[in-house]
Amino acid sequence: MDGAEAPITNGTNLVEVRNLVKHFPITRGIVFQKQIGAVKAVDDITFEVKRGETLGIVGETGCGKSTTARLLVRLLDPTAGTILFDGQDIAAAKKDDLKALHREVQMIFQDPYSSLNPRKTVGSIIADPFVIHGLLKDSGERRKRVQELMDRVGLNTEHYNRFPHEFSGGQRQRIGVARAIALEPKLLVADEPVSALDVSIQAQVLNLLRGLQREMGLTLIFIAHDLSVVRHMCDRVAVMYLGKIVEIAPSDDLYGFPRHPYTGALLSAVPVASATGGRRERQLLTGDVPSPANPPQACRFHTRCFKAQELCSQEEPLLEPKGTRNLAACHFPLSEAEARLRLPAALSGANGSTNERGSRTIVDQSSSSSST
Repeated sequence: MDGAEAPITNGTNLVEVRNLVKHFPITRGIVFQKQIGAVKAVDDITFEVKRGETLGIVGETGCGKSTTARLLVRLLDPTAGTILFDGQDIAAAKKDDLKALHREVQMIFQDPYSSLNPRKTVGSIIADPFVIHGLLKDSGERRKRVQELMDRVGLNTEHYNRFPHEFSGGQRQRIGVARAIALEPKLLVADEPVSALDVSIQAQVLNLLRGLQREMGLTLIFIAHDLSVVRHMCDRVAVMYLGKIVEIAPSDDLYGFPRHPYTGALLSAVPVASATGGRRERQLLTGDVPSPANPPQACRFHTRCFKAQELCSQEEPLLEPKGTRNLAACHFPLSEAEARLRLPAALSGANGSTNERGSRTIVDQSSSSSST
């Protein structure tokens, strides 16, 4: 089975983002500050996420992936735009509304070292959501529930009173996962959850997330740099560049026939260890990523694009269908021949195994370690 399994959805959107903007002001002065510009971290993006599906967000460092994640969880206030969660606009939600929102929307952070309070025990960290929301007030009942969560994510319940520094990186990330699912949320936003982990334990954490998604009916937004991981985790993938979504498509379509030149460049850089991978043309992007404080006019990728023409610097392309299920913001999308030239044959193959229920499982090619 290629790619992620078909999402179990009811066809309705859980999240709808419309024209979302987040600009960070650049100021001058100490006492009397004056805004002289803005970092356009997220600049007018629109997408939706169906119930039960996994949406991947990929792109270079600084493209706005993590800022988008924090906007969805409302850890940041948007500059403009609409975020509909379960039909309710949460873009302008205030303190009490945000508290209720966080019972249904939770986040797994990138760094398992800095996202846990070193002064608290594991039991206290995982119990925090119950304390904050006034649930399970009986200490015995709360302890039992925390131990159930620890067991569910593969942690030894005997480690209830240990501190974060006594755990490995993989175990710390499992603690973060347990805390995130404690209130049984509808939406889980995973911001590069395995990028800080050893390769030997990444697959175990990814399979844990897939298993929890199936068991709990979670909707998952998965942010990562590793395109091979995204290929097998996600039903659809959005590609970001300089605060914009430049392409969004079902996973199989995007990896099989990318339409935006930037997506093609990303995929051409994916290392594939396969004797049958075939020859491919590596598309090297020239120059550095432009500053988000002063992005190029019109198409933001035209300064690095091998297909750029005069129109690209004059008119911003719309995110629209390109004859396939891909939506791409490009005046001159890749042809099938250009896409095939940049993609190894092995990229669309299966790098995972299919279990008896037909669910995608990431293959862990390293031996299991007791430290995870």
